[in-house]
Amino acid sequence: MPDITQAAIVTGASRGIGRAIARRLAADGFAVAVNYAGNQTMADEVVAEIVAAGGTAIAVQGDVASPEDMDKLFEATRGAFGRIDVVVNSAGTMPYLKIADGDLEGFDRVIRTNLRGAFIVLGLAARHVERGGRIIALSTSVIARALPSYGPYIASKSGVEGLVHVLANELRGQDIRVNAVAP
Repeated sequence: MPDITQAAIVTGASRGIGRAIARRLAADGFAVAVNYAGNQTMADEVVAEIVAAGGTAIAVQGDVASPEDMDKLFEATRGAFGRIDVVVNSAGTMPYLKIADGDLEGFDRVIRTNLRGAFIVLGLAARHVERGGRIIALSTSVIARALPSYGPYIASKSGVEGLVHVLANELRGQDIRVNAVAP
């Protein structure tokens, strides 16, 4: 095992904001577990970019809404790096769904990934992050704007913010910071 002083998990790290976060953490000296749901090629590209820049990274497949998959992600990260200092829950989905259309299947998919996934990842992070560590969940700046067709997404991310507030209180005194970031 390489000499790892800090390690991070980033969910949804194969593309978008998660990819940028994984690359930045690696540039800052973290070994990074690049989590992806389905696109291994893109996750492997992120790992290759990090390694080419002199960093350490692994790709770990897993659905954030699956407790079993997330257990495997945390176990793989600790097994590869010996520690977990930062967890960033960036995985999410944002389909445009009008409330009046009543698309319950679409609503359930958004809630499953964005809210259930956050609940699972935040809970595992609370049990695995080292003292002095950080737990970060991505929210959205769209909450305050109430844009049409964003109902399920806004509901899910409002729930994520609620979980973050509660977890921060639950971890008070343990030297672990819990925050939401709303790009």
